[in-house]
Amino acid sequence: MPYRERELRGRAGAGRRLGVAGGGGPARVRGQACRFLRARWRVLVRLGAWSVLEAGQTFLLGYALARSLDAGFLAGDVRTGLLWLGAAGLAVCAGAYGTGRVYGVVAALVEPARDRLVTAVVERGVREADAGALSGLTQQVELARDTLAGVVMVSRSFLFTAAGALIGLFSLAPPLLTVVVPPLLAGVALFAATLRPLARRQEAFLAADEALAQELGALCPGLRDVTASGAEERVAADVGERVDAELRAARALARWSVARTAALALGGELPVVLLLVTTPWLLDHGVTPGALVGALAYVTQSLLPALQNLVHGLGTSGSRLTVVLRRLTRPARHPQGHTEPRDQPRTSRSRPSSGARHTALSLTSLTFAYGAASEPILDGLDLSLPAGGHLAVVGPSGIGKSTLTGLVAGLLTPRHGTIRLYGRPVPAPEVTVLIPQEAYVHGGTLAENLSLFRPAPVPRAELLAAADAVGLTALLRTLGGPDAPVDPTALSAGERQLIALTRAYLSPAPLALLDEATCHLDPEAEARAERAFAARPGGTLLVVAHRISSARRAERILVMDGARTACGTHDELLRTSALYRQLTAGWPPHTPHHTPLSR
Repeated sequence: MPYRERELRGRAGAGRRLGVAGGGGPARVRGQACRFLRARWRVLVRLGAWSVLEAGQTFLLGYALARSLDAGFLAGDVRTGLLWLGAAGLAVCAGAYGTGRVYGVVAALVEPARDRLVTAVVERGVREADAGALSGLTQQVELARDTLAGVVMVSRSFLFTAAGALIGLFSLAPPLLTVVVPPLLAGVALFAATLRPLARRQEAFLAADEALAQELGALCPGLRDVTASGAEERVAADVGERVDAELRAARALARWSVARTAALALGGELPVVLLLVTTPWLLDHGVTPGALVGALAYVTQSLLPALQNLVHGLGTSGSRLTVVLRRLTRPARHPQGHTEPRDQPRTSRSRPSSGARHTALSLTSLTFAYGAASEPILDGLDLSLPAGGHLAVVGPSGIGKSTLTGLVAGLLTPRHGTIRLYGRPVPAPEVTVLIPQEAYVHGGTLAENLSLFRPAPVPRAELLAAADAVGLTALLRTLGGPDAPVDPTALSAGERQLIALTRAYLSPAPLALLDEATCHLDPEAEARAERAFAARPGGTLLVVAHRISSARRAERILVMDGARTACGTHDELLRTSALYRQLTAGWPPHTPHHTPLSR
């Protein structure tokens, strides 16, 4: 699809998809998670049981080490010391078995969650024709499954490891808790305080990355059209804004690594320092040397690694999981105007009211040049096109006809002057649809191609009526009907133009910009397509004319001649415009109107 044609219709939808990420908020996700866990309480009980077995090694690690020193080696009883170390080794083996069983239970918890997410994504994709469903199914669901498994593992590990270590410290000597527990709780509290802002910045980063991917996905296939319309600077600026937005989001996310590092140092490393600093006080209060060594083992071999896993795993993966779940489980979006019958045409719903002959297009002192030192292509152009009007733009090749459509469509930014579409400043993608000379057709079915600018599939009756009006019916039958697959490479340039024209005809945008969009059609097919657009209910038509017959069908004609322009009817311009007379000089008065206007 040409870049602007796709961008004008796709940006609003992309914005809606990004915007719903926060809809419903964390409360909805927490509610769904609680209901899911309550339904699987037996799995949680099994997970807790095997985690207790796994945590047994944590308890015996420090306790057995302390007893092997106090009751064994320091007391001169080597046998007792070795027995306690052997008990610690057996606990490690039992813990390893428990860890293996934990993985199986986690799978029993995570895989049903993945199945529910897949079901939700597929249902939304079918119900809403959501273009993001494939990404959700192939990437985000798998990311959610892997991240959920990691979050369950690190959270469970920290809880049971911390419980085993603290019970062990109390068993060795209660004064040890007064040294270890306060900094541990402070570190965990600091880390917990960073989770919500970290999730918000993670969501902002994912949204910025998604927006950049959509921008590039729309841009790359249409680079030829960008170059042909001279929109390189505008497109580069748009992409640059997306890149800068993602960079800002990434930097904001990275700043929170400082808070996570501080939480880790406070909760995991400060207790080691405090144990060493308070050693004399602890020994004076009945703490044995073995108990002190056991406490250091608890902190360095159990609490610190568990806290590291929690901070790095839950801090990054947890916030990412929250964001992904919010996106995947968002409520269904109902089409606008759902109270109307589904088989009614949707093309008129987004159009401005057409009760009066208000202005569809208004150009005031419009000036544009490619470059600051270049001569203006348009210089002080004033133009008014009423709603429902039909304007043809003619002039020699390279005079700026496509530039004018690019300005109206919002592809280009004028140097001076204003452009308003139905009273709104440009860009206004909801009221304009641009069909360039080189039409785009994508793979898939013909109906999918024709419904590209619609928020929902087009009803079959409306699609067939549009095909008949524009002149696509013969090609539709040749291809095998609306549900037939389309091979873009097997179509001629004229056939691709017919598909693009019908797609634009079905668009809800009232202002159609045809930039030589019928140049590959024969004169009869061109006349039929233009008459269909001119008769479209509530529609306004601006045509860059390729043939004199196209200009004759218009209510008014704009003759472009550099900084000089003229506007009027065919007869008026024959009297007042030398350029128009020159362009039409080769056209005999009683032959079909097939003479090209540009030479």
